[in-house]
Amino acid sequence: MELNSYLDHTLLKPEATQAQIEKVTHEAIDNHFFSVMVNPCWVKLVHEMVAGSDVKTACVIGFPLGANTTAIKVAESEQAISDGVDELDMVMNIGQFKSGNFDFVKSDIEAVVQIAHKNNKLLKVIIETALLTDEEITKASEIVADAGADFVKTSTGFSTRGAKLEDVQIMKAAVGDRIEVKAAGGIHSAEDAEKMIKAGASRLGVSASMALIGK
Repeated sequence: MELNSYLDHTLLKPEATQAQIEKVTHEAIDNHFFSVMVNPCWVKLVHEMVAGSDVKTACVIGFPLGANTTAIKVAESEQAISDGVDELDMVMNIGQFKSGNFDFVKSDIEAVVQIAHKNNKLLKVIIETALLTDEEITKASEIVADAGADFVKTSTGFSTRGAKLEDVQIMKAAVGDRIEVKAAGGIHSAEDAEKMIKAGASRLGVSASMALIGK
């Protein structure tokens, strides 16, 4: 299995320097990873660096807690789009979801879907499976699909754990072919990556991309 094209090569650490961002961007270009996933302040730099390559620019929105107001998530998305982003990975409002305020959660996602799709950008929504029961993973995945996002994603990588195989299986069962599934966080080997793909993930968020491809 050729893993390169599944990988969002990710560097989201708050202490990441410009030199480190440039390094992962060069790695993505050289190895034909799907995208470089960074915090919003680095989008313009990455977009300029990947110009002319097959690598996309991606960033997180409302990260890592998902607790920003909808207006802030929209504004952050608009700025990232202006800076050249191709894909947005937004964090669901987890506290509102856990409170049972599902209409709020859906409308929060829909607002970002609208700005993304109006600009022909792709939106993934992180539900943070580490904080949810299996039943909640199913419900959250269904809300993400109903809201019109392109992907439902497991994790930020900043909570109590990353993706589990069972998470991906539950998410895929919930959304079927309506939208795609992204697994992220804690994927450290090619074997783990391949298991996630076989379980239904069509994209992987990985900081250890080079190790996964044996480099």
